[in-house]
Amino acid sequence: MSHIAFYTFGILHGNEDHPGMNGFFDSLDIVFEEAKQSEGFIGLDTGDWGTRFMPRFFDKEKHSCVAATLSLWKDLESVYAFAYRKGHGEGLKHRYEWFLKGDWPVYVAWWVEDGHIPTREEACKKLEHLHDNGSGPSAFDFKKPFNEKAAEIELNRALIRERVKTNSA
Repeated sequence: MSHIAFYTFGILHGNEDHPGMNGFFDSLDIVFEEAKQSEGFIGLDTGDWGTRFMPRFFDKEKHSCVAATLSLWKDLESVYAFAYRKGHGEGLKHRYEWFLKGDWPVYVAWWVEDGHIPTREEACKKLEHLHDNGSGPSAFDFKKPFNEKAAEIELNRALIRERVKTNSA
């Protein structure tokens, strides 16, 4: 059985001491806990899924702080239900206050075989591939998703509603 690997990446306006960033850093534990409690959640990289790696969009000479997550999910609808509801959904309303706007994608999804643990390096390459080539079977977004057989699909809105309802209970 395949699972969804999901990587998010953003360059922050500043670190924990930067004015206006408190809301972001204060919400992290709550959002991570909500992810772990979400229907379809499998696992979250806490630093043991490979060495720290950054996509080419991060320039250590210009940027001071990034936020990047790598997680595994049962299906794309589970990720979607989590991302746009509750604490994470609330956080998205503040993304322009907290993150630089760039021309890179802020997330990427791809299918992995059961038992495969994606690495940060793999995730960064997938994000760069999405940026360079657009959504395709090996790296995609919610706007143009693919199933594990490499066929373009539409998200199952009924399943998303079911997951949101379960997550809200």
